Amino acid sequence: MYRIGFGIDYHQLVTGRDLWIGGVKIPHTKGALGHSDADVLLHAICDAVLGALALGDIGYHFPDTDNAYKNIDSKILLTKCIELINAKGYKVINIDASLCLQAPKIKDYIIKMQEIISGIAGITVNDVSIKATTTEHLGFIGREEGLKAYANVLLALKQ
Repeated sequence: MYRIGFGIDYHQLVTGRDLWIGGVKIPHTKGALGHSDADVLLHAICDAVLGALALGDIGYHFPDTDNAYKNIDSKILLTKCIELINAKGYKVINIDASLCLQAPKIKDYIIKMQEIISGIAGITVNDVSIKATTTEHLGFIGREEGLKAYANVLLALKQ
């Protein structure tokens, strides 16, 4: 049996914070604001993984009202989400994700992101697709006030 999940996440960009995307620290003048490390890509993937099995969302499992998750590395959150679906007898088949940000350019970091995400999900690098687009200077993303990520995940029942 197969299950498909979809996730989406947004974060405001501010000065004085690190920019983490896909588990990689990206050099930039702004970083994402959030209770955790605010990794927009990993958060979207978490929601997709959880959503595929109707297990709620990232805020349900890791609420921003709980100081245990203050500044937590989102790789830990994704690991916990993968453990939840594994406990239900499912495994990840592939992940397809898109980032929307005006700057910085991330193409030089995509391979490292794929390596990190595939390692956590237990799949190959070729099973993780990460794409990026700008909004051609339109809206809050175009003004570099924030960024957004979308993710789709295919799960299969373990044999």
